Amino acid sequence: MKELIFETSLNTSHSIIVPDNIAQLLINDGHKRVVIQITYNNKSIKFHAALQKFHGLYHITFNKQNQKKLGVFPSDYFEVTLLEDTSKYGVEMPEEFDAVLQSDPEAFDIFESLTDGKKRSLIYFILKIKNSQKRIDKSLIIVDNLKRGIRDNKELIKKI
Repeated sequence: MKELIFETSLNTSHSIIVPDNIAQLLINDGHKRVVIQITYNNKSIKFHAALQKFHGLYHITFNKQNQKKLGVFPSDYFEVTLLEDTSKYGVEMPEEFDAVLQSDPEAFDIFESLTDGKKRSLIYFILKIKNSQKRIDKSLIIVDNLKRGIRDNKELIKKI
């Protein structure tokens, strides 16, 4: 997939619309998840996103936190570049979580059996933790809970 570039503004307070011709190129090539780069006033951010259809239009979530990083307001136009998401899980795996999973084959197999969305939600949870040791500690808790048969996300992250 080549880079797909277009200019847009916020559609809602937390999403942008992907032009139909670009969305169709992505869908036809089997790309529902992309890496998106948004550039505004010489600042740029890059993140993983899903292409979602809602009311006949394709949207990508652009959260308030990322909008604030760029200084984007609802009336602003900015450049969007879509790139192929080549990551295994549709988001970059934190090395601490990956190391914990690799060290425990049973937990790794259980993790791999989860739905793609559940895997991503656990990865996003670990990514929110800034301290490396805390990422390791929380990863160990998740792995132990997976092996206990816990599948509810709220319970998976709790120490028992």
